[in-house]
Amino acid sequence: MAEILALVEARLRTALGEPDARAAVTFLGTDRIEVLRFVDAEAGLVRYATLGMSAQPMTDPTAVLADPVKGPRAELVLSVRAGLADTDKALRPLAVLAASPQVEGLVVAPGASLDVGEPLWPGAPFSSVLVAEPGGLVEDLDMDEPMDPVRFLPLLPMTSNEAAWKRVHGAQALEERWLANGTDLRDPRRTSVRLD
Repeated sequence: MAEILALVEARLRTALGEPDARAAVTFLGTDRIEVLRFVDAEAGLVRYATLGMSAQPMTDPTAVLADPVKGPRAELVLSVRAGLADTDKALRPLAVLAASPQVEGLVVAPGASLDVGEPLWPGAPFSSVLVAEPGGLVEDLDMDEPMDPVRFLPLLPMTSNEAAWKRVHGAQALEERWLANGTDLRDPRRTSVRLD
């Protein structure tokens, strides 16, 4: 497990630079989850990446026995514009989301909605996120067979209206709506996209 996480952290550092802060959360009955903060001053962005979710493969909750080696592995990455909100408070909600495969038996995959039941940070209009396709910001990390690669899944914050609309129309329709309206998904203060 430690070896996997060392490789994952090395991949994050290669893609995002040196983290300037890290926090660790341990939930009862789960492995420790860290959240690393990377500041991209040039782009005016702060990125938060989980570290620890990929230590164990995600398993189908209906499986009789969990395979300790095979199965999808992932970490979560959230990118927001710097200085517009107290987004550092998102560390605990991100750790909760990263622990959800161990706690709830979820398999987190692109197109899924994840909800923390409270604002992602103080005053945030978002309590849920859409899991986006990996491969853009941080490349997948190939592991030795028979392990699956570690995928770095971007999180796109959703307002409650967007989350409800996505449940009816699907993730692709919501992403198309965001694109058509030029929605800045990294704006921590943005309002809901028009959904009529």
